[in-house]
Amino acid sequence: MPKTKRFQKISLTQTKKKGLGGKQQLVDDIRSCVEKYSHLYLFSVQNMRSNKLKSIRNEWKDSRFFLGKNRVIAIALGRSKEAESKENLHEVSKRLKGQCGIVFTDKTKEEVTKYFSKHVESDYARSGNIATETVILQPGPLEQFPFNMEPYLRQLGLPTSLQRGVVTLLKEHTVCKEGNVLTPEEARLLKLLCKHMAEFKVTVEAVWQKDGSFEEIGPGGMMTGSDANETDSDDENME
Repeated sequence: MPKTKRFQKISLTQTKKKGLGGKQQLVDDIRSCVEKYSHLYLFSVQNMRSNKLKSIRNEWKDSRFFLGKNRVIAIALGRSKEAESKENLHEVSKRLKGQCGIVFTDKTKEEVTKYFSKHVESDYARSGNIATETVILQPGPLEQFPFNMEPYLRQLGLPTSLQRGVVTLLKEHTVCKEGNVLTPEEARLLKLLCKHMAEFKVTVEAVWQKDGSFEEIGPGGMMTGSDANETDSDDENME
């Protein structure tokens, strides 16, 4: 008896999962970069924004960024001294936690830390962020909003009404309080009010060099821990 076609699964998207093959390709790409580039930098991202990171990638076309696959990246570099593909790469692997990534480049430590220390952009906060200030709206016309937005503003918690076609706040309203976690409604209101309460920031955490040296980097590009003590007398020779 022929197989029925009545209950065949139909894909509603053209996107295919990369699966094991995609992960293996990522591992191969990372290991290839280990051989090609002189420096590997570990960085963390605060208030991740894909469009801003894309802009950085475009400026660094001679470098390679890997972000968002911490476990696979760690496997590619080697999660232990015995498994690492080059000396001290496991030091990078064990620090791959949270919103972070790596970049392979031939740029020096001074170039990289200087660039990212200046590349800080304010942006709208998302729900879950901490309010950096208290925002209070006084009663009266909210002329920046068109009349057809009034129902939406009420949904977000603003006590408003239409008065002669103008959106009007009926009483004083606290949008958010400094130090509190923002709700989805508060975050949307702050965006409508053009209030920035977040910063997109990339922080360089460590650097690995092709000769096998590894350094943790503190604020301002300074080395931390034992690395700093070992090289204090040799600052002028550092890259």
